Amino acid sequence: MTGKTWAYEDFVEGVSLDLGSKNVSATEIIEFASEFDAQPMHLDEEAGKASILGGLSASGWHTCAMFMRMLCDAFLLDSTSQGSPGIEHVKWKKPVLAGDRLTGKVTVLAKRQSKSRPQLGFVSMRSELFNQRGECVFELENTGMFLTREAIA
Repeated sequence: MTGKTWAYEDFVEGVSLDLGSKNVSATEIIEFASEFDAQPMHLDEEAGKASILGGLSASGWHTCAMFMRMLCDAFLLDSTSQGSPGIEHVKWKKPVLAGDRLTGKVTVLAKRQSKSRPQLGFVSMRSELFNQRGECVFELENTGMFLTREAIA
């Protein structure tokens, strides 16, 4: 774990971190849905158009998976992350359609060090994904656990 850029101390309340961007293809929507969420609107363009979603739409769980990849690439893989005790809430606010370009951000809401394990800190975050029109399509709040710099020294 030594040499990781992001440790507990590096997260500052109120600061937002950029998650970069991701293009969503019809092929990946269908591949994910075929394995994990085989509802018609995730497998077929015409079924998607006939649904309230308006087109071939990524499963909400696929959206979560894309978010997780963006989070990992942005900073999580270069951090002292010890996982998460859970998710407070997740909302799929608008459909993610084939051809959409997602961008994301994470905002640090609060942080605290563990009383029983002072080498561990809890960072509460709010994450959002937006489509190319700037519409929020996804939001998630969770707490991540990160080691302190002292713990990895």
